[in-house]
Amino acid sequence: MAFLGYIIYEKKQKGIVYASWTTNFEPSVKWDNNWDRYIQIDLCTYNKRDPEFLVKPLNESATDDEKEERKMNKTKATPTVTRHILMIRHGQYYDDAKEDAARILTPLGREQAELTGKRLLEMNLPFTKIVSSTMARAIETSHIIHTFLPHLPLEQTDMLREGAPIPPEPPIGGWKPEKNFYEDGARIEAAFRKYFHRADAKQTSDSYEILVCHANVIRYFICRALQLPPEAWLRLSLNHGSITWITIRPTGRVSLMFLGESGYMPIEKISRM
Repeated sequence: MAFLGYIIYEKKQKGIVYASWTTNFEPSVKWDNNWDRYIQIDLCTYNKRDPEFLVKPLNESATDDEKEERKMNKTKATPTVTRHILMIRHGQYYDDAKEDAARILTPLGREQAELTGKRLLEMNLPFTKIVSSTMARAIETSHIIHTFLPHLPLEQTDMLREGAPIPPEPPIGGWKPEKNFYEDGARIEAAFRKYFHRADAKQTSDSYEILVCHANVIRYFICRALQLPPEAWLRLSLNHGSITWITIRPTGRVSLMFLGESGYMPIEKISRM
């Protein structure tokens, strides 16, 4: 029966009703629930977060009480809280300078960082720390944000520096920095694995971390976290000072809460280049 341009029909063999716009009853790409290698896949590699391997195994002669105790211990070793990662792109900067030390924020870039710091404060979330790239524009942005959240520890890492994560698809002009992809890609992927994973079982409450870094890095992280083709990173666009919010639940499910959010800025304060 046709209704409003689509047809609902029944697959009698399984007793399931499908809509006509579904072209395949199986997903084209299935979600990898073990994307952060939370579940140990072999006996040769120790996984400090897999409850199955954190709890002492049972003997063949284990009693019912011992089985129940192991079940309870596995529950205790299973994550129960959510991690929130808020990624901030640095403010507008002098991109024509040759040395990184001179690629500092413009007056507009400093205003953008102030607006973002104020926004983060207004969100009233229990942030735990701010981690910044070691590039000048990111450090300056993080310091301005820190004035609004002075109680937070402020860290810096080379892992979040800007770079070329992976050759984009479709390619863009003659931009093919193979050497950069080879060097930067490994570093940015390592940063993803360091900062993106489900919570440890010892964590008892939801956490909120702030990463201040760069557009290429953030866009690559988005694609990896959502299990989208990583080479699609250049199809996304982020405003200066914008907020991108990724949520990682204890089950391993990942959600994108904000993508380049900058609606709190006056229109004349928004920029991308």
